[in-house]
Amino acid sequence: MRDLTTHRSAGHGHDCCHAPHNSRRGFLKLATLGAGVTLLTPMLTRPAQAGGVDTLLLTCMDYRLMARVAEYMDGRGLKEKYDHIVLAGASLGALNDKKPSWGEAFWDEVEIARELHHVKRLVVIDHRDCGAYKAFLNQDLAGDPKRETEVHGQYLTKLKDMAKQRHPELEVELLMMGLDGKVETLAA
Repeated sequence: MRDLTTHRSAGHGHDCCHAPHNSRRGFLKLATLGAGVTLLTPMLTRPAQAGGVDTLLLTCMDYRLMARVAEYMDGRGLKEKYDHIVLAGASLGALNDKKPSWGEAFWDEVEIARELHHVKRLVVIDHRDCGAYKAFLNQDLAGDPKRETEVHGQYLTKLKDMAKQRHPELEVELLMMGLDGKVETLAA
């Protein structure tokens, strides 16, 4: 960065043209900040939608299912009416011992969603052929759908029990999605 006092004392005239805020880099920084504010403004000023947000969704990060999850939620009449948390493994991600900070972050997200949007329902969608289950449990469950459903059911049920302990009034839905987008309810 140029020392403006030295520059002026050397007799190079005023400093406004050479000040950092008037440089091309300074201009680009300000322009970028302005664009960011412009992009955020509609979100910050958008009025609450009719009916509001009453659902918090937890899903896995698996790219193969993002569009299917959105389609499923849209099909339930919840388009743009839910908050969405994404953790590798969904229920397992919120509960695993290898990444305890994920669980802490999940519960913090639940708290803020309840505080800001007054969510009344937690929907948890695990999915078949989940890589996080392979990574964290060292088990490839995809070849045995019955066992896969059982293991996912254990984690889903544990998460539901914890949610009910923390928030007894919170409705919790436990779902399992196939790679084809088909969703089944897991009883708990």
